Amino acid sequence: MSFSNINRVPPLPALRAFEAVARLGSVVRAADELNVTHGAVSQQLKVLEDLLGLSLFLRQGKRLSVTEDGRVYAMRVRMALADIAIATGDVLALPRDDELILAVLPSFGAHWLVRRLPRFMAAYPGYRVVLWAGLEMVDFQLERVDAAIRMGPGGWEGASQKHLFVDELVAVAAPHFNGGRLPSTPAAFMAGPLIASVESWSPWLAAAGLGSELPRCPVYSDSNLIVEALRQGLGASVTRRSLVHDLIAQGQLVQLFELSAPYANPYWLVWPLRTQIKPKLQIFSDWLQDEVSAYQASLTNSASRPANPATLAAFPDDEGGVLAGAG
Repeated sequence: MSFSNINRVPPLPALRAFEAVARLGSVVRAADELNVTHGAVSQQLKVLEDLLGLSLFLRQGKRLSVTEDGRVYAMRVRMALADIAIATGDVLALPRDDELILAVLPSFGAHWLVRRLPRFMAAYPGYRVVLWAGLEMVDFQLERVDAAIRMGPGGWEGASQKHLFVDELVAVAAPHFNGGRLPSTPAAFMAGPLIASVESWSPWLAAAGLGSELPRCPVYSDSNLIVEALRQGLGASVTRRSLVHDLIAQGQLVQLFELSAPYANPYWLVWPLRTQIKPKLQIFSDWLQDEVSAYQASLTNSASRPANPATLAAFPDDEGGVLAGAG
């Protein structure tokens, strides 16, 4: 709409009064709904008709009936008022300066981010963090979020992005899986029972020197289901280290072998393309990078390295040590 057309928009009170009378069929009922006098409603109708140069109602005594022009106009005005109401709600729901709204992958949010967020809140108590979990790609033109944590190749159009880290695939199980008799070799691991993911195990299988065929087993599309099934000891699986690192450190899961393989899609922090990043997002970005650095440093300290005693016996090197895998 051009500015010249905007200048032709009638006063909003007149449009609201007209829409209410056309919908309710009564000046009195419209006045009650709008919480004004019926005289004020009648005056607004006159203002609108004078401005348009059209009769919007047929008057028969105290009764009003909408003309055909009025009926069409009322329908369009009703839609426009609804759009204004939605736009108003949207702008009121925009993130405030002290509020950080993040869209996250459910699995990453549940098993990596939420465990670390208390440290952000302790360091920056003036901010309120809201997490929106979902698998859908966020459209920053439509969604009311400050940023998103995505997994993929990067290069998303219309978005600024910061590389976080490359995940890796590891084989894991609960300590009590199979009565505590954990597989000691990748081949024994493949004998099952397994819990498969819709995400490809190919990189890990190739690193292990195994074929690409998996035995018949349950397949879950949600990584949260896989993690829960692992914790219950229902099977072993290959999954992203970021989802199980803390559970391994707590002893709830065991990394079965040192063998690992890079995961195809890195994690990214993504936000709307702007000429200047918002201060709250800059603070969160810096904090998140520090957390990523601490996480990566922990991977070198054996906190999430194999706790499976059988593995140590199964892969001796010539000096009685442990032969490191691809990880």
